[in-house]
Amino acid sequence: MKLRQQRGQTGEDAAVDYLKAQGYRVVARNWRPGNSLRGEVDCIAWQGQTLCFIEVKTRTSLERGWPQEAVNLTKQRQLSRLANAYVSSQQLDDVPCRFDVVEVWLTPDRADSKAAPRIALRENAFDYRERSPRRSQGARIF
Repeated sequence: MKLRQQRGQTGEDAAVDYLKAQGYRVVARNWRPGNSLRGEVDCIAWQGQTLCFIEVKTRTSLERGWPQEAVNLTKQRQLSRLANAYVSSQQLDDVPCRFDVVEVWLTPDRADSKAAPRIALRENAFDYRERSPRRSQGARIF
């Protein structure tokens, strides 16, 4: 596994542990639809009666920017499409949903270190994003 992938996995593991400690009930990790949609949702979890679609961004420095900045409009649209696919596949049409982002900061040598990561949870980090204004009819609104 490449170092970048290893760091991402370490960050996701830390994020899931953090979410569980905050009372989230994780139901899926790295969820991908079985159809032609591309991408994956890092974590899907319940917080009370709300279904949360969670993107995890891990950083060791600001070289690539703040973690939340990586969840740009394109990524938000992709996560929105994936969330729609999940909700449809699980027949959860009347369930309140939201999008959260977890930022994980690892020390640069985290693979060899026991230093705890810094974690920030951004609840309701963005709203549902449609692909384009022309396709607004029939779009699911979270």
